[in-house]
Amino acid sequence: MLYRIVTLVGGLVFVVALFAILWFLCKTFLEHHGVKEESSDRAMVLATWTFAGIAVGLVFAVLGSFILGPWAFYRTLRGHDVPVSDAAAIWWGFGIVVVSLGITAAGFLGFLALVGAY
Repeated sequence: MLYRIVTLVGGLVFVVALFAILWFLCKTFLEHHGVKEESSDRAMVLATWTFAGIAVGLVFAVLGSFILGPWAFYRTLRGHDVPVSDAAAIWWGFGIVVVSLGITAAGFLGFLALVGAY
């Protein structure tokens, strides 16, 4: 029973880590494209909607997160008037989703192996 609790708590920690990675990558993206004022707040909004797209997409056979995550990133980015083309915004969103999910998945699989659940 203890390993279930440890795995559940570990899973929750990795959900928080996923959001933190998304926020960091969104903030880096905004600063790279010249957004200086309120970059932390804008990155929070961008990361929140991207996270929501990923979460809803995970429900649809996991692959939906690679469609809905970049789409949410793109739609939110359009509202921030960042000078990036539509295609570049979608590809940046896809890259951010792939990198953040990859880092989180690798860490979580390592965690599961560490506790003996994988």
